[in-house]
Amino acid sequence: MSQMPQPTALSRCPSCEEPLEQGDRFCGACGYDLSVVPAPPPDTPTLTMNGAMPPRPRAHDAASPDWPAAPPAGVPGVPAPLHLPADIPGTDSGGSELSGADDEPEASPAASAGASAAPDGSRGVRFDRHSESGEFGETEATGEAAQTGQTGAPQEILESEEDYHLAAPEPVDPRVAATATPPAGTTVCVACRAGTVDSDGYCEHCGHAQPRERDHVEQESGAVAAVSDRGLRHHRNEDAFAVSQAALPDGSSAVVAVVCDGVSSATRPDDASLAAARAANEALLQALPRGAHPQQAMHDAIVAASHAVNALAVEPETAQEHSPHQNAPACTLVSAVVTAGLLVVGWVGDSRVYWVPADRSAPPARLTEDDSWAAQMVAAGLMGQAEAYADERAHAITGWLGADAYELEPHTASFKPDRPGVVVVCTDGLWNYAEGAEEMAEVVPPDAGSRPLHAAQVLVGHALDGGGHDNVTVAVVPFPAVPQGAGSA
Repeated sequence: MSQMPQPTALSRCPSCEEPLEQGDRFCGACGYDLSVVPAPPPDTPTLTMNGAMPPRPRAHDAASPDWPAAPPAGVPGVPAPLHLPADIPGTDSGGSELSGADDEPEASPAASAGASAAPDGSRGVRFDRHSESGEFGETEATGEAAQTGQTGAPQEILESEEDYHLAAPEPVDPRVAATATPPAGTTVCVACRAGTVDSDGYCEHCGHAQPRERDHVEQESGAVAAVSDRGLRHHRNEDAFAVSQAALPDGSSAVVAVVCDGVSSATRPDDASLAAARAANEALLQALPRGAHPQQAMHDAIVAASHAVNALAVEPETAQEHSPHQNAPACTLVSAVVTAGLLVVGWVGDSRVYWVPADRSAPPARLTEDDSWAAQMVAAGLMGQAEAYADERAHAITGWLGADAYELEPHTASFKPDRPGVVVVCTDGLWNYAEGAEEMAEVVPPDAGSRPLHAAQVLVGHALDGGGHDNVTVAVVPFPAVPQGAGSA
């Protein structure tokens, strides 16, 4: 039976050189159609030096010009004759035949004067020029020709190669050529600079994927900072975060960090993570200044985030009657609230919080437990941790925010560290490359407490250097909380 042509296996995109995954049909970075792979060049046989060259195919059967015969080589004292362009049959720019020496019509006095200007008496190559009236081949009568009533001046003769270059039009460099200004409000492709960008973020002319606002985001709020990056394999960033500070009733500060990871197998995971992060952050900023206990405020914030994600499922874009085979938007959530003497964490899913003390001789710790298949196997004593997380089902989550989730069970916990340090709030895009608490502590910079933004950048860079297979988001919060208004050095 007939089969569809199979695309050539590629390890990198032919357009942008981005790495590809097995089974990709389009490049996730630029949108290049990987099924349209150029065919390899035809095999050209190598000919031996003494072999006969194959006849070169002729483009048409027209007879070649009758070239003048060359003189015998090696005759001393006999210079090779000079063949002028006019000696070879052809046509001028107007389509008329170039006349030979024998049948050339009698020239006007002005033409004779122009022809005698050539030192060797030969005819030069003729170039027709436009007249001021716009008629091709007509020139304005001047001098003696005007007095004698002649209607046309002789065609100008260019006597040297320099004259030819002066007469030729100047080429236009397309790199500096002026381009038409697009209409107001139109987004132009960053790749070809010619096509407009459609609502999906792709160029309508070349198909190149345009950079999105969320591909790489950095934010610093007082002493807390966060960085989110699309990674090297995904075509969009489905993570989101929110960082802020709130004033407590006693005048001290509370630092808030919320990190969410969209579930890729669900509909609109990027919208789900953004809605959850914003809702949880707003709930915490409203509850903490009113004197609510941070742990209760964290529980209520997770519930508010769940309601925000559930609301996306009833929007027209994901209504079941329009998309019956799509599941509801979903995401994970992890958050931390840091005060002068208390650390509160809350989570649903497999995003994590790590504690890294400033004194690296003290042990670090992971403060959350994953809602995942691997964690359940370890907790039930059915598998060891190494064996469970090596299984292909390890990252299948058992808890999430979304309309089709099981009964919501927000996890919260409170800690009172006895020494300063930093709190690392992150998605699995980072901890996949530093899973254990000791591994995470090794990649956190020693000055993370005073430079949280720099520390977050270093941690994201560690994930990208490791392969960047997933979106990566991390927030770094110093403990104890720095007074409101203080920033990183």
